[in-house]
Amino acid sequence: MIVDCHCHAGTGDGFRGPWDTEARIDRHLERARAAGIDRTVVFPVFNSDYAAANKRLARIVRAYPHELIGFAAVDPARDAWRVDMMVRRAVEDDGFRGLKIHGMDSFPNRAVCEAARRYRLPLLIDVVRRVAAVEMLAGQYPDLTFIVPHLGGFADDWMTHLSVIDQLCRYPNVYADTSGVRYWEVLARAVKRAGAHKLLFGSDGPLLHPALELYKIELLRLPPAQQALITGGNILRLLAPSGALPNPPVRGAHDQASRASSSPMISRGIRPDMLSSRSSGAPRRDAT
Repeated sequence: MIVDCHCHAGTGDGFRGPWDTEARIDRHLERARAAGIDRTVVFPVFNSDYAAANKRLARIVRAYPHELIGFAAVDPARDAWRVDMMVRRAVEDDGFRGLKIHGMDSFPNRAVCEAARRYRLPLLIDVVRRVAAVEMLAGQYPDLTFIVPHLGGFADDWMTHLSVIDQLCRYPNVYADTSGVRYWEVLARAVKRAGAHKLLFGSDGPLLHPALELYKIELLRLPPAQQALITGGNILRLLAPSGALPNPPVRGAHDQASRASSSPMISRGIRPDMLSSRSSGAPRRDAT
């Protein structure tokens, strides 16, 4: 099973760019299905009210119950007075499986970590290259799972990536996703040093194309068992403590036929027309 651990869905109210205005999941899922991706973890775009954004996301997840896995977004500073209520509702009412926190909002505090611990939720935290936060959080909460998107930063920062790889090696509870990492050699180094069990495939959709992000993993030419860990096994293992997932839909004959080609890209359902300029790239900023 292939699982994308990093995607956005729903509407925002900032109107500065797609990252806080709207993330269309319907178009993204069309690309994901064609690429052979079975499930996708989604969380809201930037919002001034994450409680409302999480509710909108819950409706989206319910519309695609066999494809989407919801993570609730929280701003630890702005939502400090209601974080327990937000997390409880996200888990108990809406079935969300993790928390997303972005350093452009604020960084995790103890209230957020304790709420995550209560429900055994992984925390996906965009540290926007402030890797010291990983050191503090992983050491203080060794029983929590921390996922660091973009290997530490969406901007092409080689030293940030290397610092996070070092943290992957030193902290058993720290993982990283591959979304938006343009330095392919960094991904190869991360696997060599930290191991395939510490990396998670992510697309950062819908701005980034899931087929292209998945192909970066295939280009590593890993043994099948290691590739399977990165492209789904690891995130499924990290989600296991918070509950079971529904079975994925059965692929139709058309999907099976698309995998039968000898082309390594088309074997994943990646067709040349999927790589057209119709798919817009993500802005060069630590805001996804």
